[in-house]
Amino acid sequence: MDFSLVLNEIHDKLKNRNSEGKLAAYIPELAKVDPCKFGIHLLSTDGKEYCVGDYNEKFSIQSVSKVLSLSLVMSIIGEKVWDRIGVEPSGNPFNSIVQLEYEKGKPRNPFINAGALVLADILVTHLKDPKKEFLNYLRILSGNKNLQYNEKVAKSEKSVGYKNASLANMIKSYGNIENDVDVVLDFYFHQCSIEMTCAEMSKAFLPFATHGEAYHLPEPILTKSRVKRINAVMLSCGFYDESGEFAYKVGLPGKSGVGGGIVAVQPDQFSITVWSPKLNEKGNSVLGMKALELFTTKTGISIF
Repeated sequence: MDFSLVLNEIHDKLKNRNSEGKLAAYIPELAKVDPCKFGIHLLSTDGKEYCVGDYNEKFSIQSVSKVLSLSLVMSIIGEKVWDRIGVEPSGNPFNSIVQLEYEKGKPRNPFINAGALVLADILVTHLKDPKKEFLNYLRILSGNKNLQYNEKVAKSEKSVGYKNASLANMIKSYGNIENDVDVVLDFYFHQCSIEMTCAEMSKAFLPFATHGEAYHLPEPILTKSRVKRINAVMLSCGFYDESGEFAYKVGLPGKSGVGGGIVAVQPDQFSITVWSPKLNEKGNSVLGMKALELFTTKTGISIF
């Protein structure tokens, strides 16, 4: 398969469609991003890279980080994480508080904001220096020792994080957050602010295509069983209340973020990342969704 040819065809077809969608302007710093950026990067399990466009420019990974925090939590407490978080699609916006109250403080899945806040609480409990240790974990996964939080983005998120504060306090009221709410929120805002390139994100997610191992890692990050479970949750819950649409049109486990990044994996073959910052009404990258749909259509590659 000539992935370079396919990616260039997709990029050429979509690059002039950036009039569709809107930036995540409710986070002030994200409103400053160039809306015309568009990059694609594919990394095969044997380390071959295929790329086009703005694949090597940094962007805020936002909710894509939730998969990585879940993987770290599972490496620490294993299946006990599911005592505090469910694995079902939400069918509601990623920051909905209604469902959380109805289900008595147990988030429907780890990829909505409420679920990610519980993951953040677990990491705050178990790590001596959560922000430093989480960043080091992502540096190993991404192969970039200089990976950093974007403090401006973290501060910007905190300045408008009223719904996240409401979610955290609601969860706390049901006893499903153990630590100080402000500490948990600070970690969560920093987690979302991390910046990666498409190339770094593809590398960070390669272990989810290779059963926990990867050519650049000194040892597996997770067992095969845990990778299987994380991929299953990505497939069913990775795109908020558009997860079914992504599974139907693309057919790969994946995760999106309001920074415009989308990453997906094909087990035993590759990880692929697309970045285009303009979002649809569900909070997913317009061109990212379309690019991955075209990719699996053109190549005939999906998990189905």
